[in-house]
Amino acid sequence: MDEIVGSQVAAGNPADAAAGDADYRAGVVDLLGILAYGGLTAFQRLSDDAATAPTLADQVMTASMAVAQFRHFESVRDHLWTFDVDVLDAMEPFHRPFDDYHKRAQAKIWLETLVSAYVGDGFAADFYREIAAYVDAGTRALVDEVLTTDRQTDYIVGRVRQAIADEPAVGGRLALWGRRLVGEALTQAQQVANERAALTGLLSGTVDRPGMDLAAIARMLTRLVENHALRMERLGLAS
Repeated sequence: MDEIVGSQVAAGNPADAAAGDADYRAGVVDLLGILAYGGLTAFQRLSDDAATAPTLADQVMTASMAVAQFRHFESVRDHLWTFDVDVLDAMEPFHRPFDDYHKRAQAKIWLETLVSAYVGDGFAADFYREIAAYVDAGTRALVDEVLTTDRQTDYIVGRVRQAIADEPAVGGRLALWGRRLVGEALTQAQQVANERAALTGLLSGTVDRPGMDLAAIARMLTRLVENHALRMERLGLAS
């Protein structure tokens, strides 16, 4: 990826990379805070949804997805200590945008929950990976780790495709839901960007710490949209 200059950021201790650059440190803490709160809320949501899953196997898998999200939260919490930051403080700025998003995009049926976990959370994860290209190697590795959901992806794709095969009419509902999720995710991202300049500053960069120019940002947005369309296609849904 030609825009990635993350290797220019120190590859050692994250705290060393942040030393002397308050804006960079604030941006990394924001990135970690949003990942921590995202993992925590995903754990809570999936834990509740496990009880409504239609089969015992679905209950087990949904609960397993919830446990994985809490482990991700714990990993981010521990990494934040390298910056001497408490996870509760790092998460606080993101309570309102996340909670607003989940109120607007509250699943009505269990299958919508699966699409939310794959399409909505996947769109956000792509954006966080783009930002993580501009942080220290340790933090970047952590972001990659907590955003990896290969087993979850295989399960969701197979389960949704089977549901559509069993009841084709549900495909239209889920396609509409997937499109709505991305619209809501974009609204959430805009709200966060407007309120957390340090986080978006990781992308835009500084004189001493290069980032994306306008052309690179346009290419990033194209990648986000293309990845969303690919996810919808994998589910057997029209984007």
